[in-house]
Amino acid sequence: MKGERNSRYISIYEQVRNDIIEGRFKKGTKLPSKRVMAEANGVSVITVEHAYELLIEEGYISPVEKSGFFVIYNEKEIYTGVKGIKNDLAPVFHENDDLRENDVLHVNNEPLSAVTNAVNYTLSPSIYAKTARKVLSDMGEAVLDRAPMGGCVILREAIAQYLDRSRRIRVSPEQIIIGAGAEYLYGLIVQTMGRDVMYGIESPSYQTIAKVYEAGGAKLDMLKLGHDGIESEPLWKSEAKVLHITPYRSYPSGVTASASKKREYLKWSREKDAIIVEDDFESEFTPSRKPEETLFALDDSGHVIYVNTFSKTIGGAVRAAYMVVPKQLLERFEKAVGFYACPVPTLEQNIIASLLNNGDFERHINRVRRQRRLLGDKRKKRSN
Repeated sequence: MKGERNSRYISIYEQVRNDIIEGRFKKGTKLPSKRVMAEANGVSVITVEHAYELLIEEGYISPVEKSGFFVIYNEKEIYTGVKGIKNDLAPVFHENDDLRENDVLHVNNEPLSAVTNAVNYTLSPSIYAKTARKVLSDMGEAVLDRAPMGGCVILREAIAQYLDRSRRIRVSPEQIIIGAGAEYLYGLIVQTMGRDVMYGIESPSYQTIAKVYEAGGAKLDMLKLGHDGIESEPLWKSEAKVLHITPYRSYPSGVTASASKKREYLKWSREKDAIIVEDDFESEFTPSRKPEETLFALDDSGHVIYVNTFSKTIGGAVRAAYMVVPKQLLERFEKAVGFYACPVPTLEQNIIASLLNNGDFERHINRVRRQRRLLGDKRKKRSN
């Protein structure tokens, strides 16, 4: 019964989102009230409220006190950003904020680090140890085998299945490359895409990203980050052919790209014939009732490379990450870096595959997301 209720609000969310994207609800349009929408769909007002909350979180609509809900998304414009999107665990900005590398941003007057540190993101060590013992018992000496360049087939298949059921990312195992941390994968990207093109980087951003690209000999264009992503003017003026972005809670700013900004990035990549590196290191822990939209899932032109890491979702000691490569770039990656051996031990890869296949990984993700929702609810009550 609970699952049916959940699917109902997701269904209404998707219905309204599609109506907005396809132009049936244009920018500035007032949506039907929660009561009217509930009656039209045969659901409760609470169900519609949950659907509208998701649309607000992602920047499709905005509530206006005592007036209703209005569409703020318009794909046909050159976007200038949507300010003030409601998110109880997102930083609060002001009109004249100027983001700098060392800024300490706050959520409800608390440092952002205090908010994120209030939740334990690490998988239970006992679960990891139990899984490791089972893998060692089942595999025997095979745990010492050398993994192929892209990674062990069992892990690539497990990641492909996980992305399909949890993130709506549908890819083949052959499109997945395993590496010893996200930084290792950045290096493979530079070697594949080349040193003679410009790489666009969010400013501010995680400093290691720029350092890895520079170490690979790449030229950088530091693009100013605004309230919901890279500001439009520097983005469209940039000569970058590879754009590295963190659409969800970019570090250290905490900025999350709105729905409009995500589609602006995709429009930019198509018109500039450029590649986007989507660094998705934390969005699985969103407190939202649904997974965050990824650019890779939204992209239908093969311009997005998706990168994620298990160091954040399992634990810092797990030096394993993966990237999903568009089919049209597979041959290019194979020629440029296909001679490398996968640096992640076979044992580690099989442990992660087991955690994905037996459900322990997703149970852990769901536990953290529940904790973050509860934390957000508590902070909301305290601020009211």
